[in-house]
Amino acid sequence: MSTGAAGMTNGARAQQREQTRRTLLRESRRLFATRGYGAVGLSEIVRAASVTKGALYHHFDSKADLFRAVLEEVQQEVAQMVAATDEAEDDPWEQLTSGCRAFLTASTDPDVQRIMLVDGPAVLGWNEWRALDEAASARHLGEALTTLIEVGTIARQPVAPLAHLLSGAMNEAALWLAGSSNHGEVNPGDLADTWAALSRMLEALRIG
Repeated sequence: MSTGAAGMTNGARAQQREQTRRTLLRESRRLFATRGYGAVGLSEIVRAASVTKGALYHHFDSKADLFRAVLEEVQQEVAQMVAATDEAEDDPWEQLTSGCRAFLTASTDPDVQRIMLVDGPAVLGWNEWRALDEAASARHLGEALTTLIEVGTIARQPVAPLAHLLSGAMNEAALWLAGSSNHGEVNPGDLADTWAALSRMLEALRIG
């Protein structure tokens, strides 16, 4: 009986710890997105999450570590949105183009702009930010290109450099859209022009 009670207690504690972690992620994400990483202090985060600094340090080593977790969450959400978009298409080429367009569209979200594109590379450094990006989206892009090469839509060539070039082009396009936005609002004309330019780049890859 006492063992069962202890098990329930441990289970409740684990659930509470997970709830605390989720709350910290939610509140810090809100603050990072609206005010930027540099303007948000740990005291403000723990106050918004209604926890102690000790509870925060139980889950995260520092503000940068907390931001890294928030960034991973945002990148995974964007990657899932892209995957869901291209999986809705049957044709491999349409899967690639719809996925690329979904990425650009997702990057117009002000929260995504601030966390993933503006503060992400600045806070974590380019190498770590790039590694997270590859884990979230670039791998999926590589798989799509591999399929297109196998079915003969794209000329046979090494996939890794091509995937990095396209990923870099899309990230730069997304950064440009973020920089040209007005208080987080992207001009629809800018998005249309960016997609048109990227679409022409993609079309140049097709055989014939």
